[in-house]
Amino acid sequence: MSAPRRRRGVDNEEVHNDERWMASYMDMVTVLLCMFIVLYAMSTVDAAKFEKLRASLATGFGTEAGETVDTAEGIVVRAEDIGKEGSLYENTVYNANADLAVKEIEDLTAVRDQISAGLTTQGLADAVNFTITERGLTVGLIGAETFFSGNSVVMTEKALAVLGIVAPVIAGIPNEVSVEGHADPIGSSGMYPTDWELSSGRATQVVRYFVEQGGLAQQRASAVGYGSARPSAANESPLNRRVDVVVLSDQSDAVRALIPGLLGTQ
Repeated sequence: MSAPRRRRGVDNEEVHNDERWMASYMDMVTVLLCMFIVLYAMSTVDAAKFEKLRASLATGFGTEAGETVDTAEGIVVRAEDIGKEGSLYENTVYNANADLAVKEIEDLTAVRDQISAGLTTQGLADAVNFTITERGLTVGLIGAETFFSGNSVVMTEKALAVLGIVAPVIAGIPNEVSVEGHADPIGSSGMYPTDWELSSGRATQVVRYFVEQGGLAQQRASAVGYGSARPSAANESPLNRRVDVVVLSDQSDAVRALIPGLLGTQ
C-alpha cells in the first residue's frame, strides 16, 4: 500500500513543476511594461522644465541665453562680439600692428633728427629735405647741381660733406638703404646719352661712398636710376635733378600701411 502512495507524490510534483514557467513569464511581462513606461516618459519633454535646465547649465558654464560657445577650442564667444565691425582677433592684430607702426615712426624720426642735427652743426641744414612715408625715411639731396657737376656723376665738396654726416648714421642701423637717382626731362649730354644712365650713375656714386667710405654693409645697399620718370616738381625744375637716400622700413606690409594714417594724427 505504501508504494502507490509514493507514486501519487511523484505525480503531484510533476504537475507542480509544469506550472513554474508562469512565474518567469510574469516577470518578463513586468519588465517589458516598465521599459515601455520609461520610453514614454522620455518621449514627453516638459518644455518649461527643459528651458530651466538649459538656463541652469548656461549659468554654470558662464554664458547667457542666446550666446554661442565655440566648442572646437573651448572658448566662450560672447554674442556681442559676433557681427561687430572687426572680430576680436582682427582687433587684436590691428592693435599689435598699430603699436609696431608707432614704434617704426619713432625710430625713423630718431634717424631723421640725428642726421638733421649733424647737418645743422655744419651749416648744411638747407641742403636736404626729409620725408617719412610707408616706405621709410627719405633723405632728399636737393638740386643735383649742388651735389654733382653738370651732366656728371662726380660729387662736389658740398655733396661729400653732406654724405659724410649721413653715412655713419645709416651705417649704424639695420635697415636696408635704397639710393635713387632722378633727372629732369631736358635730357643729358656728353658721355651719358640718356637720363637713365645719368641718374643711375649718380645713385651708384652715392652708394659707393656709403659702402667704401661710410662703412655701410654692401648687402644692405642698392642703387636705382629712374631717369625723368618720377618728377617731384614741374618738369624743368631743378628739384627733379635729385638723389634720394631712402632708409627702408623693415616692417611688414600690414604695419607699413598704417604709417601714413598715424602720421596724419600727429
